[in-house]
Amino acid sequence: MMSSQIIPSLSAAELADIDAEISHAPYKAAVAIDALKIVQSYRGWVSDESLKAIAQHLEMSPAELDGIATFYNLIFRQPVGEQVILLCNSVTCWIKGYEQIREQISQHLGVGLGETTTDKAYTFLPVTCLGACDKAPVMMVGDELHEHIDRNDLTQIFRSREQAQ
Repeated sequence: MMSSQIIPSLSAAELADIDAEISHAPYKAAVAIDALKIVQSYRGWVSDESLKAIAQHLEMSPAELDGIATFYNLIFRQPVGEQVILLCNSVTCWIKGYEQIREQISQHLGVGLGETTTDKAYTFLPVTCLGACDKAPVMMVGDELHEHIDRNDLTQIFRSREQAQ
């Protein structure tokens, strides 16, 4: 049975989306990742307050849900920029030029790994694997996977994104 009670820190839209997922699950906690992703899609990240509200709605402890949230590197527990750049730092990407790509991105954005640009446009994060080792080096910008990237690709990627804004 879905709760019609509105938890103050989750919007009606967030609750409706989470409840839609719950309707397809064997029990509420089974949609923990989906619920985190839903709230993140509305807010850009999952705050402590949001996490507690999600946990309450899913009838889980906040500690249980935080364990799930912090395990997955695509759930952001701190504010991030409008676009998140995930640069793969796996062994394969290291061999194929990770360090040079990292340096060029840092120079272009003016931030290091784990930092957000002052205009809040980008957050630059390392990620252990993007599942495309045969196409290394790889990175994601938002939802777009970029494969076999080199210096010229980076210039084009940033140019096209800046023109789109």
